[in-house]
Formats: sequence, structure tokens, C-alpha cells
Amino acid sequence: MQAILPDPWLALGTDTMVAALPATGDLITFGPRGEVIVSAEFRALEAAWITGVAAMARAGARIIVDEVFVGQAASQQRWAEALGDLPVLWVGVRCDAAVAAGRETARGDRTPGMAASQAEMVHQGVRYDIEVDSTRTEAIDVARLIVEVLQPT
Repeated sequence: MQAILPDPWLALGTDTMVAALPATGDLITFGPRGEVIVSAEFRALEAAWITGVAAMARAGARIIVDEVFVGQAASQQRWAEALGDLPVLWVGVRCDAAVAAGRETARGDRTPGMAASQAEMVHQGVRYDIEVDSTRTEAIDVARLIVEVLQPT
């Protein structure tokens, strides 16, 4: 999306935050089937992260947040509360579980089973303005669909 949007946008997300965590291993762990287990300390840092991203948006930064709602509707609610009256386009990106699992293997930096376990679960109870399916659509084409909704011509 950053490559096709006319103005500069920052791309931030869960991976950005997780990469910034200390490597102690006790703030966030992954179960044998890709389950995500977070500590109370992680939730406190996540709350600060979300508040900080919202503050950047309030200060005028255009931000794409790449978030996986492992907490389903509760995850979206945390973001919605922090973002308040800021304009938001909620985008659901779906992918067939088997295809997502293949991409997970190709990436090599994910816990095996995470993609399949999250493929449908992360969407439960979540409300979107637009949904796209990346199963058989190239990433740039998915981005174009989203940008078209974000900035109609």
C-alpha cells in the first residue's frame, strides 16, 4: 500500500511491537499449534503501544496498522477506544488456511500452525468496512482494492 498511496504513510503493526520487546521470552509465547499466549506485562505494553500509535495519528501521521486480532472483537475494541473519533478504515484480510500455512512455511519466521489456527479465528466478532481475500490475489492487487476504498477517484 505504501508504494501506491500518493502521500507517505507509516506501516506499523504487531510485528513492529513484538520486535521491540526484550528477548526474555516471557512476555509473549507461542503454543505448539501456533497459539499466542501473552502476559499481563505484554498487555500493559500493548496498551501503551496502541495509545502511542493513536497519538501519532492525531498528530497528523498517516498510518497503516497491520494487526492480527488474536483477541477477536476485544482486540478491535482496544484499538477503537484508543483511536476514538479518528477516521479509520477497518480492513479484513482473509486467506484460505492451507494457502496461509504454505506462506507461513515459506517465510520461515513463524511458529508452524499459527496461520492455520488464526485464519478464521481472528475474524470472529470483528467488524470491517471492507474485506479482501489474498488467497489467489497478488498483494499489490489487494492493496489497490484497499486504496480505492480509502481514496476513491
